[in-house]
Amino acid sequence: MEHISFPPLSRVAICGGTHGNEMSGVYMVREMQKQKADQDGSLSLTTVLSNPRAVDACRRYIDKDLNRCFTEDLLSAPVTDSTPYELRRAQELNAQLGPKGSQEAVDLVCDLHNTTANMGLCLIFYSLDWITLHIYKYMKSKITSAPVRAIQLDIPVSEAYSLESVGKHGCAIEVGPQPGGVVRADIFNLVKEALDLTIEWLQGFNSGSTFEGGEVEVYTMVKSVDYPRDPTTNEITAAIHPELQDNDFKLLRPGDPMFLKFSGEAVKHEGEELYPFFINECAYYEKKIACHLGKKSNITLPSASVMKN
Repeated sequence: MEHISFPPLSRVAICGGTHGNEMSGVYMVREMQKQKADQDGSLSLTTVLSNPRAVDACRRYIDKDLNRCFTEDLLSAPVTDSTPYELRRAQELNAQLGPKGSQEAVDLVCDLHNTTANMGLCLIFYSLDWITLHIYKYMKSKITSAPVRAIQLDIPVSEAYSLESVGKHGCAIEVGPQPGGVVRADIFNLVKEALDLTIEWLQGFNSGSTFEGGEVEVYTMVKSVDYPRDPTTNEITAAIHPELQDNDFKLLRPGDPMFLKFSGEAVKHEGEELYPFFINECAYYEKKIACHLGKKSNITLPSASVMKN
């Protein structure tokens, strides 16, 4: 099987509070800062509270969703008096951790998120990133308290809109279910376990360990689905069907119920078999998304190790 090698991955950023009411990342970063965890063996760790104003207000964002502000176009846009706070903050974070796409960028960005959907632990990343996929494979082999999955967004890095795209490698660690503005010990501990394993993998990689390849399961997004709406008022007319609610990543077949109208009738899924995730995510109501639908596939990883001098 093919083998690949990379330079050492020594500069790592752990970010939380990109959405100010997703509390696992907020408290994880604060705890790491309290412990002064800025060096861990071969790693130089940078901890970042990404959206401090939104954290203070315990809101997802102040003016604009920060996690949609990291495309190359937005990062290079001129700042004026009317520039939204989050766009300014995105450019500050890009200067601190990037610049995006450059050799100066940190080696890995881990951005910590919570979802209200019943998704367990998910790593979300762009394109085929062998480093992120190896970390995912390692986590999946070690974590037994919750399902561990990976979601790939097939978007060019220049158009990648979220914070983790600023690093040379990156992933969002998405853990749920947890309501906004709430911290749950089980979810917090799952985030901590995922971070500890990420650091463990990076230290092993930097010290010369070879990580064997193999197959991993990945979900790729196909489309987003909105709630049924009244054509006149645009108000939603249905909720997620009880048979779909909390069943993230369970195969959805044609004819399976998706929504239950407030008038009592079921709305069924039409089209191909797909896997739903981010089902009934609270923050997606404003984005007119009831869930995402994706395909599942297997990716064969090459073995990986650090480049030898």
